[in-house]
Amino acid sequence: MAPRKLLLIRGLGHSGTTILDLALGAHPRIVGLGEAARILRRPRPGEERRGPAQLRAELRHQRVCTCGATAAQCPVWGDLLEWLPVHDHLPLADKFRRLMEAVSVAGVQTGHADDWLVDSYQDDLELPSQSFADLDVRVVFLVRDVRSWVHSRVRDRRNKGKSLLGVRNVARWCRVNRRFERELQRCGKPVFPLGYEELALAPDRALGRLCAWLGLEFSEAMLSPGLATGSHILSGNRVRFDPQKIRQIRYDTSWLLAPAWPASAALVWPQLAQMNRRLVYANALVGG
Repeated sequence: MAPRKLLLIRGLGHSGTTILDLALGAHPRIVGLGEAARILRRPRPGEERRGPAQLRAELRHQRVCTCGATAAQCPVWGDLLEWLPVHDHLPLADKFRRLMEAVSVAGVQTGHADDWLVDSYQDDLELPSQSFADLDVRVVFLVRDVRSWVHSRVRDRRNKGKSLLGVRNVARWCRVNRRFERELQRCGKPVFPLGYEELALAPDRALGRLCAWLGLEFSEAMLSPGLATGSHILSGNRVRFDPQKIRQIRYDTSWLLAPAWPASAALVWPQLAQMNRRLVYANALVGG
């Protein structure tokens, strides 16, 4: 029987969704699937050369899954990637059920329990809004401190020789997170708000609370996702292949030493400061 529980990690990109997916996948009763919804949805015009679309073709023989096998040989994704091109007319929910069946079959073969499956395609709002009468669907709304997030975006653009666009990044953080908060409130699914800072600075406490919300015992293996994850991630942040960065959950404090503008200065706006505190630090403010 296919697993009956699906956890969706949603929020603004570059907010820690991949490391959270890997950490959850280290739990013996959870299977992480990375940006599964991105792979399953039908490629739009102009996306034919992008990774998710190419995984349906030759790239599946080259891309390596976090389980260690190539996509074509992965016990979860292998047959499904061949099945997808001729079934793209099906709704995303139906494709996801097919993926869940593949996970269930693979779990029986390996003896790995799969009480919860995790999808971390952070940009997707289609699955949270759909009705799943036969599934327990829940959502983690993951938000990173605006100062840390803006600093990382500015740093990445600088490293690529591009203009910094700091003010635009502040506006994007605000706009996208406000949209996600609004849509997730409407979706009717249980939502677990989680600040990235809470996860990265106190992972045992944050993951313990999340496990309790999912009805699971906390597992110490989750604190070392790179050593123990049982995830099947084909699409997501490339950090998943950096053994040093995924050995343990660590917080990048470089923004604390960076110039105040534009990251830290973003909080001079009272409404933005209040939004940042509410979305990122609410759990800490109530004592976890």
